[in-house]
Amino acid sequence: MWWPVGVLMRGKVVVKWGGGLITEKNQLCTVNRDVIHDLVETISICHEHDLDVILVHGAGSFGHLRAKQWRLNEGKIDPSNFTPDESCSTQEQAIELVRKDMLTLNSIIMEELTNADISAAVLPPHIWANGTGDNFEGDLTFFANAPEGIVMVTYGDVVSCDEPMGFGILSGDDLVTRLAIEVPNVKRLVFAIGGVDGLLRCPPQRATDDDLIEIWSPNIKFEGEHQQDIDVTGGIGLKAARGAKVADNGIEVMMVSGQHPQRVADACIGVETRGTKVVSNQ
Repeated sequence: MWWPVGVLMRGKVVVKWGGGLITEKNQLCTVNRDVIHDLVETISICHEHDLDVILVHGAGSFGHLRAKQWRLNEGKIDPSNFTPDESCSTQEQAIELVRKDMLTLNSIIMEELTNADISAAVLPPHIWANGTGDNFEGDLTFFANAPEGIVMVTYGDVVSCDEPMGFGILSGDDLVTRLAIEVPNVKRLVFAIGGVDGLLRCPPQRATDDDLIEIWSPNIKFEGEHQQDIDVTGGIGLKAARGAKVADNGIEVMMVSGQHPQRVADACIGVETRGTKVVSNQ
């Protein structure tokens, strides 16, 4: 795909803030504002190093809990499968509530960016994207042609899909895949995740510092938690798979703990740090 861009372009980094990092994933619509505040500072560091940022954030408790209850990731389902509750009685109403909640979460992030004197613009996927998975349809021109220093923001969302599905969940991990590969001059993709330092050789509750996989490719096994009772996307396994696809295109990919903002900043600017470097099988 050809982009009408200038000869001299600043490098870009695509950053994914995990939903389980920036929210309390088990408590409906509960945000970790201190974590967001610290992560915003890492964007300022990117700008100091002449790197523009495309920011994608997850949903956490602002999306997954209600989306799971109403099976929004599965598309249209016979209404007889659901019991109405006090907040909504149909999947269509659930979609509107999830989108509203995601806009609320995003507004908190945008507020923190503004407080740090960072200019940003948000593009909610339900406005511009169709379909799920990393082959979704959508125009990435606005991300590619953003003015220097403007942080373009988007997030995992409920989007329209072709019939008979009708709608589905477009994961932030699929968004970052396309953005990292298709937007010109992206140098790195960084996943800021919660609870772990990266990919591990054993379950997180049993892991020691030595169990971190420092360099991972798809032929290496790893252990990770996927809260299937809550999560409506693919968990850390999807991040690893999508990261490997991005690495196939010659882009650096790192997974680091977002609870250590300096690691996030270092990964973004290309400084060696604790985490997992994702590489291709090639």
